[in-house]
Amino acid sequence: MSAMKSTVTQLGLLAALALGACGTSPPVQLYQLRADPPGYSPAQALAATTNAATWGLGPVLLPEYLDRDAIVRASGQASLLTNPGERWAEALRDAVPRLLQQDLARLRGGESVWRMPLPPGVAAARQLRVEIQRLDAESGGRSVVLQARWTLIDTSGASRPQVAERRIEVAVTGPDTDALVSAHRSALWQLAQAIAGQP
Repeated sequence: MSAMKSTVTQLGLLAALALGACGTSPPVQLYQLRADPPGYSPAQALAATTNAATWGLGPVLLPEYLDRDAIVRASGQASLLTNPGERWAEALRDAVPRLLQQDLARLRGGESVWRMPLPPGVAAARQLRVEIQRLDAESGGRSVVLQARWTLIDTSGASRPQVAERRIEVAVTGPDTDALVSAHRSALWQLAQAIAGQP
């Protein structure tokens, strides 16, 4: 019986130690891409007009490596690093299309850009398809790189689709993750500006 009690005691001690170790793990820090881009003011935007042609935005595609909670950093020639203690508060597959639509609406006029599928009563003159090919911190974390390709399609078929692509690099202004996330947001804003300049 004493050997059994000793074994039970040891198992209980190991379980307590395991629970204690779990309790000391660092808390997870969540990061959000803010609704307003860094330094945004209406005066900086392109002249928005109320009679701009309506665009339907969608789909907005992201590479599979960004379809995760963790914030991704490049490392070396081909490696990617994540920190389990730092996560996106909202999945990028949801945040990027939402913010891109908001930014384009700021630049072109509030009612000129809608997410696909369009709500009843809204017809789009153009469909905007966006493929995000890269959105992460470069090796060393000094800048965030966004690479994207987009297609603007005349829904009437009267003109050929317009295809463009852009590589955007934004410097990270501080050593912390907050500055890194701010650079992500700035890169998305610059992408919206590039797309809004499309005729």
